[in-house]
Amino acid sequence: MSDDTPIRLMLVDDQEMYRTGFRMVLSTWPEFEVVADAEDGQAALEMLTDLEVDVVLMDVRMPRMDGVEATRRIHEAGGPRVLVLTTFDLDEHAHDAIQAGASGFLLKDAPLEELAAAIRHVHAGDAVVAPSTTKRLLDRFAAQRPAAAGSVPDERLDELTAREREVLVCTGRGLSNAEIAAELVISENTARVHVQRILTKLQLRDRVQAVVLAHRLGLVPPAT
Repeated sequence: MSDDTPIRLMLVDDQEMYRTGFRMVLSTWPEFEVVADAEDGQAALEMLTDLEVDVVLMDVRMPRMDGVEATRRIHEAGGPRVLVLTTFDLDEHAHDAIQAGASGFLLKDAPLEELAAAIRHVHAGDAVVAPSTTKRLLDRFAAQRPAAAGSVPDERLDELTAREREVLVCTGRGLSNAEIAAELVISENTARVHVQRILTKLQLRDRVQAVVLAHRLGLVPPAT
């Protein structure tokens, strides 16, 4: 995709009001193009077989197929990135969607600038969306849930250098590249390179998965 090609979006929500509202709002940004909308996860999956989509804006609670199952299937099929949108700040289902492969989490009432930035970040795959919110979700459930089957084994961490392990811990805490650079006294570009190497070595899709993994392995203790 060239720099001037709009990011192709799909809206998935069982409430037509939300789909219409998001379409109207996003149409004011020339960098975005809403190519489809669906009323539930099943309809979204059917549409994705014939459409080129870059980012799916996915509701969580829907009939027929909810956003968690739809996200899991999209992720397993190697489909577009998914940004979960919900009205619930600490919604267990949103946490499950992130575990299923969503690349970000955002509240539906987030400011327009934050929504636009979230879409850009998810499309680029280089930043955790709303890291404080994601961290609160992970903190809430990490101590309660066992590691998911098929997660990266502990010995995979042996492939990381000492510095990369430090960066992984910082990433798990929800820090941005700039914050990691400040904490470890390195340049922001160096922090970015470390993060990309971590994702490659651990075969992770994006930073959200790195956050999830860090919490699963106990590298970041849950908040008290």
